[in-house]
Amino acid sequence: MEQKEVIKTSDKYSLQGMVFDRIRENILTGVYKRDDELREVALGKELGVSRTPVREALRQLELEGLVQIIPNKGAVVIGISSKDFRDIYEMRGRLEGLCARWAAENATDEDIAKLEEIMDLAEYQVSKGKYDKVLELDNEFHILLYNMADSKMLFRTLSGFHHYLESLRKTALCDEKRVINSVKEHRAIVDSIKARDPEKAEKNAIKHMKKAVENIEKKLLW
Repeated sequence: MEQKEVIKTSDKYSLQGMVFDRIRENILTGVYKRDDELREVALGKELGVSRTPVREALRQLELEGLVQIIPNKGAVVIGISSKDFRDIYEMRGRLEGLCARWAAENATDEDIAKLEEIMDLAEYQVSKGKYDKVLELDNEFHILLYNMADSKMLFRTLSGFHHYLESLRKTALCDEKRVINSVKEHRAIVDSIKARDPEKAEKNAIKHMKKAVENIEKKLLW
């Protein structure tokens, strides 16, 4: 495992939380891959902390289903299974539709202007073949949409799903055809919101999620 920035904090409870967040992030983004062994001593050295916060973080991650702790061996990365993936996308698809509906009902002119700015930039990056930049704009698009729905509970839930699927989304958006289609689908959502059409916005968002999951399933071997 590559050397990381040392975590520094004077609060032991904050330290445990930060260690948990760092390891979780590395699992979700693919730094630590499925079946990798996560040793307490090695992780402690990597993060610049003692074994205690690492041990507590790994216990939390086991409860979350991201690792399995095996006696006399340590923690092994489980990551996201095919069932997890399908469950998350099924839930996320329905909630993304609701989010788009509420965004169409609540969006201000300023909100819509920001969405269109992101879309203009995404379409420009597609035309230049800079698909890594499109992924960054994809994140901005969804976070802005979650904010526009004006529901902290929906924002928290969808942000969690979005983050959980980060490594899979990177895999999906490295495909030129999918990038182009994804941007077009986003544009359809924005047009529906701009037209203040909640029903159409919801349908377009759900369609976007279905296309995303179909594309990922074609690429991944579970």
